[in-house]
Amino acid sequence: RYPICGMLFPVVLKFQKNAEDREEVRRICEKYGAYKDLYTGVGDGPNDKTLEDKFFEEEVKMLGLSFEQQFHFGVFYAFVKLKEQENRNIVWIAECIAQKNKNKVDNYIPIF
Repeated sequence: RYPICGMLFPVVLKFQKNAEDREEVRRICEKYGAYKDLYTGVGDGPNDKTLEDKFFEEEVKMLGLSFEQQFHFGVFYAFVKLKEQENRNIVWIAECIAQKNKNKVDNYIPIF
């Protein structure tokens, strides 16, 4: 089942359900400005970012915006999610060091 909310519902989800590969999904999503930016810089090369990395970067941006308003509980949620991202960054750096792949240490998702 697909979600019944968001900018992609209902028209785009019908097309994505029948998509065969990543490029087809990219063509469908590039028609919407918010998703077009997510696909820029995504590739399969060694220095390219993955789509998952782009989603994490977008999430960090949105969570950071929650600190600009006052008197709501979203700040606590954002704090916890940013701590999770910080833990993912630490694990990434530790894995790069353990695998002696220090040239990729800087490929973590920066927070603020």
